[in-house]
Amino acid sequence: MSLFDTAPVSGPAKRPLAERMRPETLDEYIGQEHILGPGKPLRRQIERDELTSMILWGPPGVGKTTLAHLIAKASKCDFVPFSAVLSGIKEIKAVMADAERSRRLGRRTVLFIDEIHRFNKAQQDAFLPYVEKGDIVLIGATTENPSFEVVSALLSRSKVYALRALTVPEIVLLLQRALGDPQRGLGDLALSASQDLLEQIAIYCNGDARSAYNILEIAAAAAIDGQITAQAIEDSLQRKVLLYDKGGEEHYNLISALHKSIRSSDADAALYWLARMLESGEDRLYIARRLIRMAIEDIGLADPRALEQAVAAQQAAHFLGSPEGDQALAQVALYLAVAPKSDAAYQGLSKAQEAVRARPAEPVPMHLRNAPTRAMKQWGYGAGYQHAHQFQDALTAMSCLPEGLKGAVFYEPTQRGVEERIARRLEEIRRARSATSEPSS
Repeated sequence: MSLFDTAPVSGPAKRPLAERMRPETLDEYIGQEHILGPGKPLRRQIERDELTSMILWGPPGVGKTTLAHLIAKASKCDFVPFSAVLSGIKEIKAVMADAERSRRLGRRTVLFIDEIHRFNKAQQDAFLPYVEKGDIVLIGATTENPSFEVVSALLSRSKVYALRALTVPEIVLLLQRALGDPQRGLGDLALSASQDLLEQIAIYCNGDARSAYNILEIAAAAAIDGQITAQAIEDSLQRKVLLYDKGGEEHYNLISALHKSIRSSDADAALYWLARMLESGEDRLYIARRLIRMAIEDIGLADPRALEQAVAAQQAAHFLGSPEGDQALAQVALYLAVAPKSDAAYQGLSKAQEAVRARPAEPVPMHLRNAPTRAMKQWGYGAGYQHAHQFQDALTAMSCLPEGLKGAVFYEPTQRGVEERIARRLEEIRRARSATSEPSS
């Protein structure tokens, strides 16, 4: 019993679903395989009973508090929860005195500090002597980068474990457990929900299991004849649920609509279809990849900056995450929609590939081959090569295509955007090259 333990004021059924469904063993714990999987560092620490102080760093609802409980339970330690929001130096000293007495009696104490980043420097420093003496195993939980929020002395004595947001399948599994568990969950209500609806809850919660449980619990109260409906989910979320199978037809329909709207320079339609995908929970990096492809395929050299903008948007979306990074995707979708269009580079590569497939693989002309040895020079490697920088305007008449493809044209720029200038330059190059005689190879 710790200083802050209190008797329960209601039965277990009255507790929130998220609290009732906390895993009771490490085997029930879902997620964080990178640190808890077989042979992983934290799992080895727990199995060998070699606990050291640690900081659990991760977004809300990924199981930091639950993991601390399970570590203490597996190690047969007293578990003392401590809130950085509600406690000060006086409370710290009282808890430390209890922990020191427990150590003398042969019992270890896991002191769990939720939101440790909210403690100031003096409060964090107050734990140091007790960590060093071994009176406590300190487990701090934080959503903030501990490098900036935890004092260096405490940080140097702790192992930092970064917890990841739960994936959609992991949250769906947790929700299915809650629906089927008659003791701790909602199993006694005999409720059912479609896989699509559970996935939509998981997508909306963005890796936060606590939020997913809360939505399910509210929706369960509005279930009709044992069925959790889309309307119940919408009422819980206070927003429309857009059922969206990421691997099914609607997924491809929406990305097709976005691509074709951008290709057609319809900025408003591009924003609409992008918003549909964002609201449905589509993977932001998938959208970014497709926007990069559009910049290459449909704009190309008509505006070379389109690719730069698309890659920058991908980086911003990855760096900022959702929802802040969504604006970067919207910005580049608008840029691509209003940019001049050209698929000349795309078509040029296709023509070159067709030529490669249709013709025998002709040898590289001798004048284009490198000659690193004397023997190769004697065999004619590099003979007749003309170094462009030694000629006026860096132009030569030397053909760089195989003999059977001399004069072939694959890239035909349009008269739109930057390609208009590229077309003029290409014409100048081709005229200059044809005005001089071909070298012998």
